[in-house]
Amino acid sequence: MKKTAFVTGAEGFIGSHLVVFLQATGWKVVGGYRLPGVNSFPVLRNLEFIHCDLTDRQRVEQAIRQCGPTHVFHLGAQSSPTVSWADPVSTFESNIMGSLHLFEAIRQLKRPPVVVSACSSAEYGHVPASAIPVTEDRALRPLHPYGISKVCLELLAREYFLDYKIPAINLRLFNTTGPGKTNDAPSDFVRQLIRVKRGLQKPAIDVGNLKPRRAALSGLKVKIRSTPSLMRPSDEQIIFGSTKKFRKRTGWKAMFSIKQTLASMLEYWDRVM
Repeated sequence: MKKTAFVTGAEGFIGSHLVVFLQATGWKVVGGYRLPGVNSFPVLRNLEFIHCDLTDRQRVEQAIRQCGPTHVFHLGAQSSPTVSWADPVSTFESNIMGSLHLFEAIRQLKRPPVVVSACSSAEYGHVPASAIPVTEDRALRPLHPYGISKVCLELLAREYFLDYKIPAINLRLFNTTGPGKTNDAPSDFVRQLIRVKRGLQKPAIDVGNLKPRRAALSGLKVKIRSTPSLMRPSDEQIIFGSTKKFRKRTGWKAMFSIKQTLASMLEYWDRVM
């Protein structure tokens, strides 16, 4: 049977790459989006994009019914912890109610698809150095509304598996970045460095909390300036997860080092800015 994927959040960083990858490997793909991304949608055979706001229950049901997917990749969400503090209600409406609408729509299908949900390392909260790298059996103690919403997503997926036999896989994704990513620390730093390089910004970059372990790369001498508006009420101090279980089950392995990734981001923003 031909595989058909419905991808929520197809305009996002991961979703935009996933739809192209699936299409290239022979899948029929429908990408659902809430808002158009910064880049135009690719025009490819067996790949279409439809507007599907997850908070609109009727639209979600219609999209799932028309698509009839064998697999659903659930990536659509309000994914910023900072935004979740500023607007927890909208975050819960998008991430919790939106996910509930999706699972309810899937439940109506005669043959339930496999559902792969993008969960988050934000579910763990503070983790002591002795427990790094973090494993799947670590207690979930999120620090912000975004992390709480992802714990709720995991519980929803578990319930619909137990009650309605919907095959569900929850992936706890840690920090993701790369060329084209926006609104995360590495991309913010890199874009500011390119602005400095082009003389569009003084040789200083504004940063938030630098205590969490994150990488940095540049060929420029700049002043690091801590900016109150970029600070979060609380932050995971160490964000580093074990990939042992995932590698064992899937055969996955890393293809690029963090240094290569950051270098490619510098090249990307230097080209498009």
